[in-house]
Amino acid sequence: MGSHPAPPRSPVEAVFDAAARDYDRTRTLLIPCFDNFYRTLVARLPFERVQAPRILDLGAGTGLLAAWIFAAHPRAEITLVDLSGAMLAQARIRLAQAAEKGRAHFLIADLAQAVAFRGPFDAVVSALAIHHLEASAKHELFVRIHRVLRPGGVFLNADQVRGATPRLEAIYKAAWLAQVRERGVSPEDLEAAQERMKLDRTDTLEDQLAWLREIGFCDVGCFFQHYMFAVFGGLKARLSGPAQGVEGTQGVSERRPEGSPRNRQS
Repeated sequence: MGSHPAPPRSPVEAVFDAAARDYDRTRTLLIPCFDNFYRTLVARLPFERVQAPRILDLGAGTGLLAAWIFAAHPRAEITLVDLSGAMLAQARIRLAQAAEKGRAHFLIADLAQAVAFRGPFDAVVSALAIHHLEASAKHELFVRIHRVLRPGGVFLNADQVRGATPRLEAIYKAAWLAQVRERGVSPEDLEAAQERMKLDRTDTLEDQLAWLREIGFCDVGCFFQHYMFAVFGGLKARLSGPAQGVEGTQGVSERRPEGSPRNRQS
């Protein structure tokens, strides 16, 4: 039997495959609040350094967020998921030592599809990825995230959000453009970023917080915001009665996790 032709790439996959090799170079220029943005998400992870949480990183790209997490939680086990194989190839280089120790795993998958993530996880995180999904797909992804979290697990999303009114959206965009120019972004890098931004499907922070509460997350809130950049999320409610598995900072294993997630693509 002949092989089946590969399905056509989505516009998001094509754009980020093309940008993969040079993607990290402009991160601090194009995200004016870069350090606080990533630092806030990592700081909100409710784990001690000696613990070994199991974490799912959605839209992991080149492994930038995962590297920040490993710096704070070196015993973590992180499964990185991204649509772009080229981006994950860069993540493999960045996280080679963690992968050799069985702490970094890689899965090529489309967040918009009903991918069966092999949980449970102590945390699900994402940075600058979910805003590429339409509103309905975001909501469905949040539902699936809630399902794969352990009771007491946390979801944290560092992402771009749309202003709640047209005037606020205009303010967000103008502030971003002024700040990246002040930071010295080149015309070529700015043009490339603006081309990628045509794929954005941002929703308001208010809407997304409401969806999380509706789905069943508790302690939902925003922990950082700088115009269009926000870090937000919530917890999956703990089970009543005796603790079952990992719950927040109290039940995370302090030994190296056994085995590796199944259903990986590399």
